Amino acid sequence: MKLRELKGLGPKSEKCLQGIGINTPEELERVGAVSAFIRLKKESGSSPSLNFLYALVGALENTHWTSIAKTEKSRLLMELESHREFEEMLREEGIE
Repeated sequence: MKLRELKGLGPKSEKCLQGIGINTPEELERVGAVSAFIRLKKESGSSPSLNFLYALVGALENTHWTSIAKTEKSRLLMELESHREFEEMLREEGIE
């Protein structure tokens, strides 16, 4: 199965993910939606919207992204914030 065949992802999403080394649904599942979203922001130079994060979660859960946005928005935003706080702590310690 190709990434573009997952619910809510298409050729453009697939190309973005391939650009950061995620080529299969199994790799996306292993990396996780939040980590893939963060990598995409850091490594691709693009600025994906939160809707793309919701689409990644939806693709992994076989659910439309708007359902994810309604039901998991707070949890996902807190997870993103946790990553930012952890990265800031590492920077303060001189570890990157």
